[in-house]
Amino acid sequence: MPIAIRAKQGLTRRQLLVRSAATVALAGSGGLATPYLCRAADRPRITSGIASGDVSAVSAVIWARADRPARMRVECSTVESFRTIIRAASSQALPDGDFTSKLLLDGLPPAQDIFYRVRFEDIAEAGISGEAQVGHFRTAPAGQQSVSFVWSGDTAGQGWGIDPGRGGMRTYATMLENRPDFFIHCGDHIYADCPIEAELKLPDGSLWRNLVTEEKSVVARDLVQFRGNYKYNLLDENLRAFNAQVPMLAQWDDHEVTNDWSPIGTADETGYAEDGTSRLVARAARAFHEFMPISALPAQAGRIYRKIGYGPLLDVFLLDMRSYRDSTWNRQGDGLDTCILGSIQLAWLKRELAASDATWKVIAADMPIGLFSEDGIALGDGPPERRECEIADLLSHMKRAGIRNTVWLTADMHYTAAHRYDPNRAVFQDFEPFWEFVSGPLHAGTWAPAPLDNTFGPAVAFQKGCSAEQGENLAPCFGLQFFGRVDIDGRSEVMTVTLKDVDNRDLWSVDIEPRPDARPARILSQQF
Repeated sequence: MPIAIRAKQGLTRRQLLVRSAATVALAGSGGLATPYLCRAADRPRITSGIASGDVSAVSAVIWARADRPARMRVECSTVESFRTIIRAASSQALPDGDFTSKLLLDGLPPAQDIFYRVRFEDIAEAGISGEAQVGHFRTAPAGQQSVSFVWSGDTAGQGWGIDPGRGGMRTYATMLENRPDFFIHCGDHIYADCPIEAELKLPDGSLWRNLVTEEKSVVARDLVQFRGNYKYNLLDENLRAFNAQVPMLAQWDDHEVTNDWSPIGTADETGYAEDGTSRLVARAARAFHEFMPISALPAQAGRIYRKIGYGPLLDVFLLDMRSYRDSTWNRQGDGLDTCILGSIQLAWLKRELAASDATWKVIAADMPIGLFSEDGIALGDGPPERRECEIADLLSHMKRAGIRNTVWLTADMHYTAAHRYDPNRAVFQDFEPFWEFVSGPLHAGTWAPAPLDNTFGPAVAFQKGCSAEQGENLAPCFGLQFFGRVDIDGRSEVMTVTLKDVDNRDLWSVDIEPRPDARPARILSQQF
């Protein structure tokens, strides 16, 4: 499929394709190592494509997986010919990590297209190297430059896997056509609790025919099966092509483990470790970190919540609404103190938001705020209770601290929507108005829009999902697969949010003007 690369010299798309193909040929002909005399089968091989993630102005994480114990070699350049190598690094791919390998490339120039190539070397015999694969990302700007990114979530859910006859996971190809600077995956990268069957019958009587693997044919319980869920998705050529060209900022939600999981109360027959943690969750978390191009945080191993700075216009705050939540269902009237972020993460978020001097502060959340769900935040109409109290505390803190120009992005609900929260409509009123945008699924069943509650005064500006006549769990082939696109103009600093579908149609958009004071951002226009 086409390779989309941001070009600084005004190259046409056809020229980019020709140049990229030439680069791959050069890399494969020995750009990283001397020619080899052994057979291809004797050389280490990249099995699941390459990926980058957590890109900043000066660094990015590079990921790949080998077919055997090997050493991953990475070189990067500011030119596709790799005539000049600006950075090189290596890391091992060992059986203990299912032959996955990732490393941090740092010391990179800001606002620059970076081309990187990855090859695995035999760990036991020097000089034996496999063919290289070439990827691309763009480092964050250091100055006032425009930024564009996409977001969504929910991949291979409800039994809808890879049907090559229907184009595979097409939304990834559509997002690649948008040539974003990066991609926020809001969670449910996999559906570990949703096995893939060979065939599913569609309402019109035709068949959806999945690729099937052994690990993806059962509910994931052991580490091999959790790993197999990620490897299954990477069989899709659209996903592999996207990963090679667009860096990812990865979160997780529930289906990386099992439906509606919480830290306590989610276990299998292996139970809990001595420290009280679930062994099932630990296996799922290990597979997630092995397969995601996510940076390691030395202060707290395995931590997912973090801030990614993307130049003076944007800071992205990636939340974890799973690992620190309470273990009870979110029901009204029981009077229990509960949480969804936890005290440590909430304190971190308040502190980092207050310290941010970026124009826009995007809060990427696993779940929306005002959509009723026993697994989520919203309880129904009325004053804040239970998990809503944490959100009320955060919103009032943001108002008092003068934290402005915040936008919430999320997925999870398997439809797309724009919600405007306003204290004038709310039961709880100690906050400034803000937008929340929902998009997804990337490749899963589509649902009908869910009800909102009035605690924080949300109103629907736009929503699109399946209808009552279509029913729940509508297959991806019916076109109701969604993602969102955000563009921040480098001159005006206006943020444009566009909700899009798998066929790249603009369903709805809004232009939001930032405010330099503590007043909320102003809506310039909305378009359907």
